[in-house]
Amino acid sequence: MPIKVSVIVPVYNPGAYIEDCVSSLLRQSLPADEYELIFVDDGSTDDTPARLDELAAEDPRVTVVHQENSGWSGKPRNVGITAARGEYVMFVDNDDHLGDEALERMYDYGVAHDADVVVGKMAGQGRGVPVELFRRNHPRATVESAPLIDSLTPHKMFRRAFLDRIGLRFPEGRRRLEDHVFVTEAFLRAENVSVLSDYVCYYHVRRDDAANAGFQRFDPVGYFKNLREALDVVERYTEPGPLRDRLFRRWLRVEMVERMRGKRLLAMPADYRKEMFREIHAVVVERFGPGVASGLQPTQQVVAALIAADRYADVEAFAEWEAGVVLKAVPEGLEWQDGALRVSFAAEVHSGGAPLTFSATGGGDPLKAPPKDVTEAISWVGADTVSRFGSARADLLLRQRASAAQYFQPVQFTRETVPTEERGKFRLVLRATATIDPAHAAGDAVLAGGLWDTVVRVKLGGWTKECRLTPAPRTERPTAPAGVVAGRVVLPYWTARHASLALDVDRASRSLGLGRVALEEVTVTHDRLSAPVPLYVPDDTEVLLRLTARGKSLDTAATLSPAPGGSGALLSAALPALVMGGTTWRAALGPVPEASEPRLLALPFALRSRAHAVEVRRTPRPGVLRRLARKVKSLFGTARR
Repeated sequence: MPIKVSVIVPVYNPGAYIEDCVSSLLRQSLPADEYELIFVDDGSTDDTPARLDELAAEDPRVTVVHQENSGWSGKPRNVGITAARGEYVMFVDNDDHLGDEALERMYDYGVAHDADVVVGKMAGQGRGVPVELFRRNHPRATVESAPLIDSLTPHKMFRRAFLDRIGLRFPEGRRRLEDHVFVTEAFLRAENVSVLSDYVCYYHVRRDDAANAGFQRFDPVGYFKNLREALDVVERYTEPGPLRDRLFRRWLRVEMVERMRGKRLLAMPADYRKEMFREIHAVVVERFGPGVASGLQPTQQVVAALIAADRYADVEAFAEWEAGVVLKAVPEGLEWQDGALRVSFAAEVHSGGAPLTFSATGGGDPLKAPPKDVTEAISWVGADTVSRFGSARADLLLRQRASAAQYFQPVQFTRETVPTEERGKFRLVLRATATIDPAHAAGDAVLAGGLWDTVVRVKLGGWTKECRLTPAPRTERPTAPAGVVAGRVVLPYWTARHASLALDVDRASRSLGLGRVALEEVTVTHDRLSAPVPLYVPDDTEVLLRLTARGKSLDTAATLSPAPGGSGALLSAALPALVMGGTTWRAALGPVPEASEPRLLALPFALRSRAHAVEVRRTPRPGVLRRLARKVKSLFGTARR
């Protein structure tokens, strides 16, 4: 079979961190004879070279190239391209890993849309990744129609013939931002770029030892010299005007202004931040016209103007104010409705521990000159934020705790101005209701098992901020029962550590509240059981009832039906004739399994037949049984002594 994808992995002293990468590559859903793995060892001095040679001896998919250390990832990737046989090449770093279906999905998507470049959805485990780019799929994207420029890491799939046709390779040697140069040119010269957003393809991992190359402190002089090379690429393939300004804006925003803002600036050592400022100032004055900064958000415009004016002290003072600006979101409602969880919340920006207030005067005018001082800068940001309030938006994302995969949920929201006691002042509040449908919440797929945190994301004025959905007093937390939806048991709960809203999918047992089932409400005839349970179901839902006794088990079909008034569900099941055998049977229920073995939830009662009738008994809770066992053990131990 022809090779569809060549995966190229530059390797340098990853230690144990390469194991997750290797495992994810070996278990790809793409047939084994349709992809190859090329590891280019860049002079590693740990045990990795031997580990890779052993792997290559065992698996025909694996090729290992050893070379002297080149200083950075550019040359190993180029060596990999030369060795590749695939229709597409995919670049993976040795401390990251792929989703199990990444290669198959990205390849099929690229072929379906004749893409020269395929960008797969990313999840950041301790690292930042683009968010807006992956709000939806983009089968045919350009730098003009989609925020492609937000994703300049090389962890993408490139058509090998495209790279050869335009002669595109990575800059080599000990340097930074070689990926910016490569990816920017690919975006600008590709016939089509396809963005796949409904499946997490790439997991970008921050190592526990923070030894990833991208996290090492860099020399500002060399870094911004390399950055200029990426700007040269933009100038080579675009004309002066709005598009070039918009592309340049990415580097001004991400690599310069954001380094000079808030907590990020203040966390740097004083001497280092001043050196960084000097180099950034030089690039801003040398390369960027007024159209570049004018498209930034208000707070970014202020910082850019102060940088251009060479006013470091004011940049630092503005950062100290902005470091205290945070987003807070509080829940206002939580309920199941039509098979989905409705989460209502209010979000607004706080400063100094109180909601930020605004006045109705002015706003909306471009920043024509640097503010004369920080007070004026803050005033201008406030006025501009008010003028932009009509475009403010709120989102809610579900973020899987184990993998960091995240997905936007449908949201409806309103914008409200709330008067304060201070005359002429008001607050800007976004009120929203998100709809979490477990059947479609993960990129139109069913939610996977595990823990999912809710994250509120707000765009307001010059800020894009995220926070947990967190109430204050326990008594004000809205609650909702666990739901049996889409074959999943989904429990909304408030975390102990942050008191923030999360979803437990197919993990919880005791916390589901099944122990509260009242014995007197369980009715049994000789062939049928009925019991109210504190679970939500959207409509009649098939479940499994399992009865166990003395090493035997009986499974019977059961139904959960919505209880009148919306208060939980009614469990109804036919009882097998064997229950009438004088044996005590423990009861458990679970969703009808997709696999062979269902996940069962213990019910707090057992059934025993007596005189042609079935008696319902309370089963001791596990904690009671453990305490009883300890007491017996203690008594026997005392007797022996």
